[in-house]
Amino acid sequence: MLVKIKGSALLGIDAITITLEVNVSMGQGYCIVGLPDNAIKESLDRTESAIKANGFHMPRTKLVINLSPADLKKTGAAFDLPIAIGILAASEQLQAVSALEDYLIMGELGLDGSLHPIKGVLAMAMQAKEEGFAGIILPTANKAEASMVDHLPVFAFDHLHQVISFLKDPLYTCPIDSKSFHPHAMVSKLNSTNLFTQNIPDFADVKGQWYCKRALEVASAGGHNIIMIGPPGAGKTMLAKSIVSILPPLSKIEALETSKIHSVSGKLVLNNQLLRQRPFRQPHHTLSAIAMIGGGSYPQPGEISLAHNGVLFLDELPEFNRSVLEVLRQPMEEGMVSISRAKMTVHFPARFMLLASMNPCPCGFYNHPQKECQCSPSSIQKYMHKISGPLLDRIDLQVEVAPVLYEELRGGNLSDSSAIIAKRVENARRMQFQRFELENGVFTNAQMNKEQLNKYCSIGPSAESLLKNAMEKFQLSARAFDRILKVSRSIADLEGSQNIEIHHLSEAIQYRNLDRSSWGQFKN
Repeated sequence: MLVKIKGSALLGIDAITITLEVNVSMGQGYCIVGLPDNAIKESLDRTESAIKANGFHMPRTKLVINLSPADLKKTGAAFDLPIAIGILAASEQLQAVSALEDYLIMGELGLDGSLHPIKGVLAMAMQAKEEGFAGIILPTANKAEASMVDHLPVFAFDHLHQVISFLKDPLYTCPIDSKSFHPHAMVSKLNSTNLFTQNIPDFADVKGQWYCKRALEVASAGGHNIIMIGPPGAGKTMLAKSIVSILPPLSKIEALETSKIHSVSGKLVLNNQLLRQRPFRQPHHTLSAIAMIGGGSYPQPGEISLAHNGVLFLDELPEFNRSVLEVLRQPMEEGMVSISRAKMTVHFPARFMLLASMNPCPCGFYNHPQKECQCSPSSIQKYMHKISGPLLDRIDLQVEVAPVLYEELRGGNLSDSSAIIAKRVENARRMQFQRFELENGVFTNAQMNKEQLNKYCSIGPSAESLLKNAMEKFQLSARAFDRILKVSRSIADLEGSQNIEIHHLSEAIQYRNLDRSSWGQFKN
């Protein structure tokens, strides 16, 4: 007997509906076709044990399972549950054939029939809703994640025998932990959560560094890339980690998109609730290029995609392999990374805010006002050349971090708290949301293209003259020209100004420190 069951496979961060065709006929032997990986091929052993543990029998005739479309690679153990249900239905041990195609069924089986959680459920649930399924059947551990999708009935179970009972009678109820459980009722939506709230410093805890705090506020307001360069112990890392406390929460669209990436990567923990705080990723400098941008035989998201709609913090930037840094250039411009393999091309979103820090030389004290640098000119030059000019050109704000004076360390706390700065940043983002409401895929000033730049970043004659002089004096590139205007727009938004004034443009030009020949001269 031939039966068909609907499952789901992941391609990038999206899900594709898979039809599992299970046929039991005369003959001998079991086989799974349709480009399954080893985890799926081993599924027959797990399902056989689970089927027998629940009082059923494995057919001793010819069993063929086809995963359609057959030219798409399928991976993971999430096909265990639909395969087991298909075997029972095809061998006529389960009389629910007419209802099987109404539901999308996915789950990993234990040898006793228990259901284990799977990854990528959010993408599967979104696809199930889009294609109009009557509901999605999943392990109980994934019910919260699937319930993020509105108006999709979620049927969550702990054991294979519960799924079988439900398919026999959708109004069936069974006791779970001494409570009456109704599989036909949709799981209630849970509140959102944050994954990145541990040990976040407040801006008020950072002594001194007014210039850097202001630069980070501007970067946060417009989603701009920023690099901080200064001696060790000046507070670069603490400043970088403090930025999480002033970033606005994710919008609903951004939250679903970001949660989807983490779900596909298997990193959506804490009861699988929706992410609302922007991701903050801090990879170690020993990571590979594939770990940075994503990849593998079956491509998975990398650090830049996990930082989508959030911050990618690269501490001690020159310590990263140069080849790892160079792969950032295209995603920083496009907001997306494409990974090609022989049989597929996968696109991962990567619209992140790059936050980098570095020392000015190997010893860290080049041009320090009190300490003497021990590095030779050639070693300093070699150290700086680890970061290419094209990469630096893509960084909007380039900020010097001066050593903190004793008076500032021992002085009173006169700095605005993160809560106050966050309010200003949120107001600036609100202006941008209204400005780009009709612009597809644009949420912040940093994401503007050339046409939008001309539309929203017009400047007066005096500001035009100032920008021309800066371009000629510092020999700035066309990309730097665009980025100065974008930063100026963000500074104006922080003040609530509809127009870019000359002082907004002047401040934006000051943040191109590494474009100047005197970049190493610290401010006191």
